[in-house]
Amino acid sequence: MLVESIAFALVGLVAGGTALLARPAYFRAARGLTMGTALAAALVGGVVAHFSVDGRQPAVSVAAAAVASGVLTSLLARPDLAAGRAPAHRHHPHRPGTHRAARRHRAA
Repeated sequence: MLVESIAFALVGLVAGGTALLARPAYFRAARGLTMGTALAAALVGGVVAHFSVDGRQPAVSVAAAAVASGVLTSLLARPDLAAGRAPAHRHHPHRPGTHRAARRHRAA
């Protein structure tokens, strides 16, 4: 289990590093958060897979660690904040003094 845990950690570090190198503009959060998420996801995913297959197929456990790391790391990606991309779904910010006052109902 120790060797597999080291393999899970390496898979997580590779997945996090690859994400940061391939798409650095997509990950605006701290680099440590991205790497930590990838590492933790790989460890947890690998351990869950290890116990799911009773430790008989270490290749399946390592593959599950890679999938878990990739999926959870991709949740941190923010392509809408990447340089040169203007999001079409954003609303214009409110300007001071242009908001509508709350309507009050008069008592009858």
